[in-house]
Amino acid sequence: MHPLKKNRPLRRIVLAGAATVSGMVLLLSLKPHTSPLLATTDVGSPTASSNSAPPSGSGRPSGAPSGTRTGSRTATGDTVETRWGPVRVRVTVKDGRLTDVTAVDYPQDNPRDQEINSYALPQLRREALAAQSAHIDMVSGATYTSTGYRQSLQSALDSAGL
Repeated sequence: MHPLKKNRPLRRIVLAGAATVSGMVLLLSLKPHTSPLLATTDVGSPTASSNSAPPSGSGRPSGAPSGTRTGSRTATGDTVETRWGPVRVRVTVKDGRLTDVTAVDYPQDNPRDQEINSYALPQLRREALAAQSAHIDMVSGATYTSTGYRQSLQSALDSAGL
């Protein structure tokens, strides 16, 4: 006889319940890709530097000493831990203007990270060079990388004196 015969409905209920419980246990035992990490940088630094960002975007400020804003400098920002991996940015400043931004560290452990960052990092670089500050738009689909990029960029700009 078949175990799920109509004259034994209790057996069907028990087997369906056991299958449901087993499925739930397997589903809940799955682990995420990596454990979530909080970004670790000073939250107050973007607001503190907002007063110094407009002069660097408007050319050479008239009240600034010429010795502090001339020459070419390179500064590397803090490493910002994001959920998917560290992000770190290096900037080059020449004559008080941001001339180059390079992502030194960024998530690239799997093909999805590489795909996301292949389009996000060039957009973030263009935004930073256009804004001449860390006050840039986030890239849709790359929220964690964008947040880490902005925080590391602000740290690098602070180190470079902008």
